[in-house]
Amino acid sequence: MKAKKKYIKRKRRLISPLTSRILAVNLFALIFLGGGVLYVDQLQDTLLESRIDELVKDAKIMAGALGEAATGGADTTELMLDPAKNILSRLVSVTNIRTRYFSINNELLIDSRDLAISQVVVVDTMPKKLDLKDFWQIINSEVGALLDKIQKRDDLEIYREVEDETAADYPEILSALEGDVSSKVRKLSKDSDIITVAVPVQRFRRVLGALMLSADTRDIYTTVQDVRLTIIKFFFVSLFITLLMSIFLAKTIVRPVLRLAHSADNISLGGKSYIPDLSSRNDEIGDLSRSLKEMTKTLATQMDGVASFAADVSHELKNPITSLRSAIETLEYAKTEENRKKLRDIISDDVRRLDRLISDISDVSRLDAQMSHASMKKVNMTALLETLIDIYLTTQQKTLPHLHLDIKKRRFKTRDGKPAPYFVMGLDGQLGQVIRNLLDNAISFSNQNSHIWVKLQRLNNMIEIVVEDEGVGIPQDKLDNIFDRFYSERPKGEAFGKHSGLGLSICKQVIDAHGGEIYAENRYDKSKNIIGAHYVVLIPLAQE
Repeated sequence: MKAKKKYIKRKRRLISPLTSRILAVNLFALIFLGGGVLYVDQLQDTLLESRIDELVKDAKIMAGALGEAATGGADTTELMLDPAKNILSRLVSVTNIRTRYFSINNELLIDSRDLAISQVVVVDTMPKKLDLKDFWQIINSEVGALLDKIQKRDDLEIYREVEDETAADYPEILSALEGDVSSKVRKLSKDSDIITVAVPVQRFRRVLGALMLSADTRDIYTTVQDVRLTIIKFFFVSLFITLLMSIFLAKTIVRPVLRLAHSADNISLGGKSYIPDLSSRNDEIGDLSRSLKEMTKTLATQMDGVASFAADVSHELKNPITSLRSAIETLEYAKTEENRKKLRDIISDDVRRLDRLISDISDVSRLDAQMSHASMKKVNMTALLETLIDIYLTTQQKTLPHLHLDIKKRRFKTRDGKPAPYFVMGLDGQLGQVIRNLLDNAISFSNQNSHIWVKLQRLNNMIEIVVEDEGVGIPQDKLDNIFDRFYSERPKGEAFGKHSGLGLSICKQVIDAHGGEIYAENRYDKSKNIIGAHYVVLIPLAQE
């Protein structure tokens, strides 16, 4: 049953989650800046407390002056009004604070507003069109009203002027007549409050009356408004810049990432393997684009390789299977024992050939898995070659050609004074298989009296491994083909099908995975005659 491709559905959002996160991070700092508006009211409370303290000091100075200069003597029980008015006129002209004096009988006797100390001119301006400054003022006013509600400033008692007012209209006056200093804040208008301070007027600790000073907080409100307006303006400007920066980041980060994601989805669904080229960007997005392009290219190469390998396997398996089927069908028609024996030998050879092909194909498939999952480590190529040559000489000494190992000594020494070995980053098992395949190939082309040389040396930042033999060499036009899968160029007289043609292909696959190079050449004598084959393997030298 054919498996269905899973459709990858991505939600279409007005704002992507990554954009939301970028915006949230950028706005996080602005939250603290906006929160600074709340602390402005603490400034207002501090200024109010300072104003109350100043009024109390002024009231005590005035009360002290009245108690000393506006009384008749030690036994007096009330102030002399004319001297008291003169004193208050002079003091109020300096402080410009409304001052009222109440007698011990709760009666209002002196009001600085009636002394004609100064005149207030009220200017009524004509309404005008709103401009940007008025816009900021409206926002400031609304924010202030909201903060007043939060801090419950609307709960203040509203100040009202009373005709024929007495001390009973002001609780703070009653407290002052009892000998205490008292103050109260009332709401005067939308934009300001009024502070009233009452202190007793005394003569030798005898309370003669109460003095009340009142002042509005319009200047305090204006100061707080200016500070708050500055913060609000800075907040909105910062918010605008933050939004622009978030949009810019979304455009330069989120959109390219989404393009790459959609392209990857399209490839996974079997569509065109196209990755947007963002490699010109010198940032992580450019790196991601390059990596995805390389990954896609590698995957496409691997998929093409798998398809090609499957086609080659199918072709190679068909030959022995066709021969096997033909021999089996012909077997029942063979009339002589000799003919039947020949057909049985053919069947046996085809079965062995199939077994060898399947085993080699299994090795190639397993090699792909090992190369993709294993992690590379430092491999001592000097020790690897010495071990392999020793194994060949020990196990096949009677049938081997003369085998020679030549390792060029390095200038660097180990702690025990021996020449330092050659190290590469790789997989020792697979590299060992490469050397074995090259040696087996050289042995198969050599007779017992010939020579095979294995050489190891450094070549710039690579190590060079050379395997040379004295065989028949390689056809000049087949020097590249010998590394193709299932290609086999065997010596004359060797039975057909004895080799699968995967040995050198495996060598190339392993060396390519190690970032190296493998190639073949012929060896020539002075007369330009071929005297053997020459295989070269180059692998990057490991950092020491």
